[in-house]
Amino acid sequence: MRALVTGGNRGIGYAIAQGLMARDVDVVIGVRDPENGQRAARELGCGAVHLDLENADTFAPAISAAGDIDILINNAGILIEDSMIHNPDGLRRSMQVMFHAPFELILLCLPHMTAQGQGRIVNLSSGWGAYDEGLEGPGGYGVAKAALNALSHALPRDLPDGVSINAMCPGWVHTRMGGQAAPRTPEQWADTAIWLALDAPAGLTGKFFRDRTEKAW
Repeated sequence: MRALVTGGNRGIGYAIAQGLMARDVDVVIGVRDPENGQRAARELGCGAVHLDLENADTFAPAISAAGDIDILINNAGILIEDSMIHNPDGLRRSMQVMFHAPFELILLCLPHMTAQGQGRIVNLSSGWGAYDEGLEGPGGYGVAKAALNALSHALPRDLPDGVSINAMCPGWVHTRMGGQAAPRTPEQWADTAIWLALDAPAGLTGKFFRDRTEKAW
């Protein structure tokens, strides 16, 4: 079984890759910076492919190099705090990295999942992207995550039998994005992603989770 973890060279993605490998999953991390990615891959003992979510030309070559993907973890994200009005490119970049790119990667991974009759897609989202929590957060971050949530909720109707997709909120995590004041470690919050990838019921799809507990959209 092989998993691709985008943004797997640090933070939550690194912890997810580490946790999956501890469960004997063959992991490949997708990385924007090949040098840093190879360094992280050596530390983890896994593979790495160049995958820049702002450059669609890297998508197909990355999936081809990674091989057949059974588990896709769309983890990579960006946080641009500028006003969407004053910096509209910030919203465009957020949508590309956290909505358009994940969808394109899903399309590239689906042929193998369909042929196998099984596959799991886990989208790292946020409570800031939940209408239930008011679409909070700076800039276009919450808007992009809301779009990712909508995709996670609606796509099951078009996915083949045996392929599931779910979103999860890791909460406020002590990473480069989350900052030093965040109360939880990446390892603590990687747990739900690993659970969705490996242990959640096979028919569970189109849901949103935090701490393995379903939450409102």
